[in-house]
Amino acid sequence: MVEADRLTGSRVLVVGDVMLDRYWFGDVSRISPEAPVPVVSVQADDERPGGAANVACGVAALGARCRLISVVGRDDAGEALGRLLRDHGVAATLAPDPEGRTTVKLRVLSRNQQLLRLDFEGPPSREILDRCWADFQAALPEADVVVFSDYDKGGLAHMERMVALAREAGVQVLVDPKGRDFERYRGATYVTPNLGELRQVVGPWSSEEELEARAAGLAEALELEGVLVTRSAEGMSLFRRDGGVTHSPARAREVFDVTGAGDTVVAVLAATLAAGAPVEEAMRWANAAAGIAVGRLGTAAPGLDEIEAALADTRPG
Repeated sequence: MVEADRLTGSRVLVVGDVMLDRYWFGDVSRISPEAPVPVVSVQADDERPGGAANVACGVAALGARCRLISVVGRDDAGEALGRLLRDHGVAATLAPDPEGRTTVKLRVLSRNQQLLRLDFEGPPSREILDRCWADFQAALPEADVVVFSDYDKGGLAHMERMVALAREAGVQVLVDPKGRDFERYRGATYVTPNLGELRQVVGPWSSEEELEARAAGLAEALELEGVLVTRSAEGMSLFRRDGGVTHSPARAREVFDVTGAGDTVVAVLAATLAAGAPVEEAMRWANAAAGIAVGRLGTAAPGLDEIEAALADTRPG
């Protein structure tokens, strides 16, 4: 069992693409006369950290010390994100890019059903990315685990150098990946794709044995210790480079919203590994946390007490 005092002493460095998740809530009572679309009468709104910022908040929610390095625009969304991170106890180094903009995902909901999502984004400048590389070099000596949260927004241009530097320093590296190019994650400790993301990289499989072989082959090719695959209702599986496999079944729960579930998994894995837990125990914690997260609307990091209670419910007797 992971001890709370070990968690509070653990140090996690999160690097990646941050975003601001905005929500507009309202009622729909009519169709627009201008076009066949519903008219939403907005009655409430909310803002939450998203992407790598959500990962960082998930780490901090467990009591671990978390530093976040990323890029934002010099805009109101970047300022809002900074305030939210401070409120969650995250030490954030957010480089303001005068040429870019903070990534914002705006969701419009009625009766908890998403009607529309609007994305606002722009690539960061090279100068700001070079500053993030310098910030990473300065922060690495204070980290027990590094998490790279890749949302393919351009914030991880120095990924290969960062992974190599962390591994040279003996620091475990977790990558929440995106896209087909996993070569840039070479040398990480674990990558954490879902089934769909893994399929894009290794191709389809027709049996569990073929899945195991393909995942282990990917770990071997990229010099990873393992590929930790999230499998929705089937929990998660760790496919090691040496061919070993560990399964952690999920606890059955009603799924309300999967937004941010992957962020929760990698955040809890990072915090528990940084606290000295073996990867099998870290997987149990991550599974329990994901089960809590999917039962909520939007991104909301589970706390230590909630995860411990969920784990207690799964123990026999």
